[in-house]
Amino acid sequence: MMSVKRKLTGQTKAHMEARAGVMKALAHPSRLFIVDELSHGERCVCELTEMVGADISTVSKHLSVLKRAGIVLDDKRGVQVFYRLRVPCILNFFGCVEAVLEESNRCDVEEVS
Repeated sequence: MMSVKRKLTGQTKAHMEARAGVMKALAHPSRLFIVDELSHGERCVCELTEMVGADISTVSKHLSVLKRAGIVLDDKRGVQVFYRLRVPCILNFFGCVEAVLEESNRCDVEEVS
């Protein structure tokens, strides 16, 4: 049986670009930290600002990037805005990243030995 050879065009390209957009949104230590914190439940911007240790405008910009990528949802309540994960399975990706890091560290140790 012959496998179908795909090309990076049309719908395939659009889908890969969408995937890249999600990964780019996660490609910052502060945003990774925010997603990790939101895995424990929703947080208001004021809490996240204190936890990240940056000014509110910087944290708001990070949250905006995550929201545009479809990673978080916001809920305005009075003057406060609360964020939560839109799709908690994003944490599976974190597990995969940890597995890559562990394997890489294991290989580095073996090369030194």
